[in-house]
Amino acid sequence: MDTAFGIALKTWRDRLAPADAGLPAGFGRRASGLRREELAQLAGLSVDYVVRLEQGRARRPSGQVVAALALALQLDPVERDHLFRCAGLLPPSANTVGMHIPPGVQRMVGRLGDLPIAVWSADWTLLSWTPLYAALVGDPAELPAGQRNLLRRVYTPDPAYLAFHATTDLPAGVLAATLITDLRTAAAAYPADRRLTAMIHSLRRDSDEFARLWDSGAAARHESHHTTIRHPVVGDVTLDCDVLTANGADLRLVVYTAAAGSEDAGRLDLLRVTGAVSLTSSA
Repeated sequence: MDTAFGIALKTWRDRLAPADAGLPAGFGRRASGLRREELAQLAGLSVDYVVRLEQGRARRPSGQVVAALALALQLDPVERDHLFRCAGLLPPSANTVGMHIPPGVQRMVGRLGDLPIAVWSADWTLLSWTPLYAALVGDPAELPAGQRNLLRRVYTPDPAYLAFHATTDLPAGVLAATLITDLRTAAAAYPADRRLTAMIHSLRRDSDEFARLWDSGAAARHESHHTTIRHPVVGDVTLDCDVLTANGADLRLVVYTAAAGSEDAGRLDLLRVTGAVSLTSSA
């Protein structure tokens, strides 16, 4: 039997154009919206689970699942909160780090799928990415949810999920100080966020380097820089890395580009053809 949650899920799936989600439209579509397997792919869920949710055979999705579906469906805050209530859950609080990407930002990222782009929350949790980003650094979908935070990846990495090796031309310590500054700003902005407080506590406990920088008051601001990624298929790729912010949303868009006609642009073109390489296969 269909439920309010399942009906909402199907309605919003039917209205989302594949192009706005960064997916090819393809041929033979009966409707203009997403297929179930496409929604499952975007949300990081199994197709069977999406089917059971729509049909009302799975009735108690977790908050993490609902948040992933809301993000994949590009819901606005009112719609997202409605989906949480349909699942019998309280909507996210405004006093916690936002994991919502406005539909306009999602459409922009979807239409710029020929660039490596990643969208991060205020505490540097990875929320969304383009296929070329996954091809460049390894597919984040293969990471456990707890390892999709950049500070955890830097200071307490899981050796089973090492990303491709990357270096920057920033002076030593500047990138680390920048991340610490951002996390300190997030902690001040969202003092009631228990998940954020717990993450900071665990980082201070598990990483002497993080604890030293956190306690020292180290601070830095974002600068455009060059990043070199040692890719196991196409070799070293040196790119401009820019961090952009979205007005009205506490988000960061990290965009990698190469000059047209350069060798590095050619390597990105090759990655577009070859597709993503598993994180676990990196050297």
